[in-house]
Amino acid sequence: MIRLEDTSGGAVSAAIAAERHRMGSPTTGMVLTLLVMSDEESQSDATSAAVTAARQHPMRIVTLIPRPESKTTRLDAEIMVGGDEGPGEVAVLRLRGALAEYANSVAVPLLLPDTPVVAFWPGAAPSVPSDDLIGRHAQRRITDAATAADPLAELQIRREGYIPGDTDLAWARLTPWRSVLASIFDQEVGPVSSIVVTGEDANPSVPLLAAWLGGALACPVEVRVDPGPGLTSVVLATADGPIAIERPDGRTATLRRPGVPDSTVSLPRRDLAALLSEELRRLDPDDCYASTLAAIVGIE
Repeated sequence: MIRLEDTSGGAVSAAIAAERHRMGSPTTGMVLTLLVMSDEESQSDATSAAVTAARQHPMRIVTLIPRPESKTTRLDAEIMVGGDEGPGEVAVLRLRGALAEYANSVAVPLLLPDTPVVAFWPGAAPSVPSDDLIGRHAQRRITDAATAADPLAELQIRREGYIPGDTDLAWARLTPWRSVLASIFDQEVGPVSSIVVTGEDANPSVPLLAAWLGGALACPVEVRVDPGPGLTSVVLATADGPIAIERPDGRTATLRRPGVPDSTVSLPRRDLAALLSEELRRLDPDDCYASTLAAIVGIE
């Protein structure tokens, strides 16, 4: 680890380049720059998850930690290149004092040329990420409503401030559920007359899944609350009887269908690194997320 105190964005970029030169490994394999806007509490987990994701998506990770309460104005940096940190580059930057208001000025010298930029807020996020000084540099902007004090209210904020390119990890958490639900219709299934989605109170993935199912199957959706963890069941009412996916333990689900023996489906809750890796696989706007987010209005 290289530590720089009272430095600048340009000096950090030069130090990364020098370390690359010393190691004999250029940056030509980097596919993107990930800007992580975090506080001290969540920066360690967010940076570690990004480092793990870099094994699939070699990238430069720039974690920006504003420290406006500091009495001195300066930039301190910790730099890691390759080695145990994987194929990517990591710069953890603490913006102290007045510099905390100018994260974009610090980040610009560290953006890799001719590669996409992704912004990630693991904790508190701006109401309109695309208008944020960091978000303006990014083609893709990732938030996590589940970390907010009121996740459902945060989901409404994400809806109101949505711009193509935005996404939220509450949506990524639904990918395994959506895959299992879609697979049910690989066989002949009659019309679905109603749906019940059950999950943990204030879990933002619950209304998102309800909105997605209601739009896809064009039928009423009821949301019910239980202790969780996370999403616990989805029941589709059909003329032949209910089709249910039940996951009471957060790991393994049981699929129940009329006239067919019950089957077991692996449906584990995924960690932050897996969610981030999934979101980095696509850098174009997610139209399905956009339409689902718009449809959460009215879902109770």
